[in-house]
Amino acid sequence: MDLESVPGVGAKTAEALSQLDDPERALETGDVAALARAPGISEGRAARIARGAIRRRHGDHGDFLATDRAREIYRDAIALLKARTVTDDAAARLETLYPSATESRIREVRSFTGAAIERDPDPAILEALAGVEPLSVPGDVRVRDRCLATSDAERYAEAKEAIPEVSAEVVEDTRQVAELARSYATVVVLDEQFAGVDIEGDVRVEPDALERPEEVVPERPLAFFAANREPLRAAVAVHRAADLDPPCDLDTLESALETLDEDGRPRGDDELDRLATAVDDLDAAVSTAESVANDHLREAIEERDVTIEGTDLLSLVERGAGVDSLLSRELADEYDAAIAAAREHFIDTLQLQDTEAIARRAFPDEPTYPVEHIEDVVARLREELTTARDRRAARLKRELAGDLADLRADAEALVDAALELDMELAVARFAADFDCTLPAIGDVAAPDGSQADQNAGAPTTGVAIEGGRSPLLDVPFGEVEPIDYHVDGVALLSGVNSGGKTSTLDLIALVVVLAHMGLPVPADAARVGRIDEFHYYAKTQGTLDAGAFETTLREFGDLVTGVAADRETLVLVDELESITEPGASANIMAGILEALEQRGATAVFVSHLAGEIRDVATTEIAVDGIEAVGLEDGELIVDRSPVKGKLARSTPELIVEKLAEDGDGFYERLLEKFEE
Repeated sequence: MDLESVPGVGAKTAEALSQLDDPERALETGDVAALARAPGISEGRAARIARGAIRRRHGDHGDFLATDRAREIYRDAIALLKARTVTDDAAARLETLYPSATESRIREVRSFTGAAIERDPDPAILEALAGVEPLSVPGDVRVRDRCLATSDAERYAEAKEAIPEVSAEVVEDTRQVAELARSYATVVVLDEQFAGVDIEGDVRVEPDALERPEEVVPERPLAFFAANREPLRAAVAVHRAADLDPPCDLDTLESALETLDEDGRPRGDDELDRLATAVDDLDAAVSTAESVANDHLREAIEERDVTIEGTDLLSLVERGAGVDSLLSRELADEYDAAIAAAREHFIDTLQLQDTEAIARRAFPDEPTYPVEHIEDVVARLREELTTARDRRAARLKRELAGDLADLRADAEALVDAALELDMELAVARFAADFDCTLPAIGDVAAPDGSQADQNAGAPTTGVAIEGGRSPLLDVPFGEVEPIDYHVDGVALLSGVNSGGKTSTLDLIALVVVLAHMGLPVPADAARVGRIDEFHYYAKTQGTLDAGAFETTLREFGDLVTGVAADRETLVLVDELESITEPGASANIMAGILEALEQRGATAVFVSHLAGEIRDVATTEIAVDGIEAVGLEDGELIVDRSPVKGKLARSTPELIVEKLAEDGDGFYERLLEKFEE
């Protein structure tokens, strides 16, 4: 893949992405976490790059959200979804979902959604997900006891690139290989010409070593799995709790992880543990064995019946007076017993096996007091034990690395599936929390048979919502009153203050955005015509000055003239009349609505001037109303669902009507003014 062909990826970004292990996979799968590991790429930037790659794949121009308010609705929708993820990575992946006018993209996400809403967000799954995170790549692993050797300059360059964890050296002859063998514990020679040469030390001639890096540097896969033990264990738990089909045998992976400690060393091998403990405890065991021998001799000397009192003899011996001859003549058997006890204690403490003979020589046969170990013998024993430990560890590392290296791709797939599940469960929880349904949308086929029937008669334009409730309101969702509303073409939406006109626009906007994201919508049922451009203009704060007013008019002029005949457009506008004087506003809005209708757009304009706009319009414009059905204790009683073809009465009219019920002629005459 040409990385620079992705929208938003220039030369510098492409260079950063090329440093990833598999940038093409990350782009194809929308793996935001992986993209964010590229140098200088933030998580937000990674999400934009992933969206760009998706748009490129679907031929999507990415111009669906045409205004700031439309983009705010999208961000609100994403926030509701992200709040229902467990992992940060799943939240980042949700950023790859966006509203699109492209059928293939909508179909792709609807297929994902159809499976997602069938998921059960079981608490056990959510708990297991808390431990899952993207797998990390540990820092540089440096191995200083091995080197690669070759006589070929090109082979040397290949070695440096393929296995950077160890030193690579250029050699010309056997003598130089022998010199390396004296400096390194292991030398891996890459040239077959050195095969059969007898060189002291651990020298291996392996021409294909670069093809098997895990055997040369088993620390590489071990470090990866050690650094990711906990996320992998959590991913295993997720697969079991959710009964997912794993990419590998979970028991095998768990067993392999159990044989690895947090530092990447093999564990759980009794022989390696024995050797490691022997090396670590050698000095302490020597000291204790000396004490055993000396305590034995002390007791023997104190109890011995000789020509001089035992205590006097002990005093002489401790001052070094004739110790060898005294012990040899008087206490030979006791000394032999003391040394035997020391040797047995030494061997038993360290659990020595193949090195018992060396260990026995650590204490002298010739009588002496106090008994002291022979340092050269102990040093030899230490060397033997250390060598045995390191060889055992190296063999176990190679075996374990061979097993784990084959599991790496499966381990990555295991974690990726768990994170993908978190994303699916976020959609499932969103759908459950807000009583959502998958809407019918334009000419996009539904993902299953049950939805196909609903989708078959979906309008190519317009929006229809049944039992819709907005989760964007500042009240608990359970207290939101459901509304029904449909619009096809252009319409004015009238209604009393605080009657729900703006929240109705927000609900329409949210349903349209979610539908074009391929996601479920908060309604009992919804049908949305496929839209190419979505314009949403929020209410302005106060009358605009001349310059701002002109700018706003230019925006609407560009909107009206820019609506192409082959592009379906939805326009939502909230109280445009606030930009200038009411009389001028009515004329302006009438003209805009007429132009939008001629262009075949779908539009809903919220306005308190609906009657005036309808009166000055040269074409028939639909007026819908959110009706206030009365007053109770000073509070409006409102039917939140807009009534088609109904100009809603204003709050002042309702109050005058209530006062007129008392039979006061003044209020009755005022009420007649509203009816004229």
